[in-house]
Amino acid sequence: VRLVESGGGLVQAGGSLRLSCEVSGSRVSANAMGWYRQAPGKQRELVARISSAGNTNYGDSVKGRFTISRDNAKKTAYLQMDSLKSEDTANYYCTAAILYSDYWGQGTQVTVSS
Repeated sequence: VRLVESGGGLVQAGGSLRLSCEVSGSRVSANAMGWYRQAPGKQRELVARISSAGNTNYGDSVKGRFTISRDNAKKTAYLQMDSLKSEDTANYYCTAAILYSDYWGQGTQVTVSS
């Protein structure tokens, strides 16, 4: 099973980015999928999670600015990030729970310039 993230990059504060995470190598759909992030010198933190039924929860720092969604047919999760701030700068990791295992992507860097 592989998780392939894309969509990171450099953006100015106030701008938007959309991250994608595609699951490959699995015959079954993921249960929960999510995004975490880790900035230099900080612990990894939850950004957003979405269940197979579409229920979502968000980290406090991104509520109202980020939106997680998924397309089960494409085995892909998305993270729409709006009103980006410099403190959103981090490496963003996708995760997927498939059967009884958790899988992680390699991460995609998001840098927000002020």
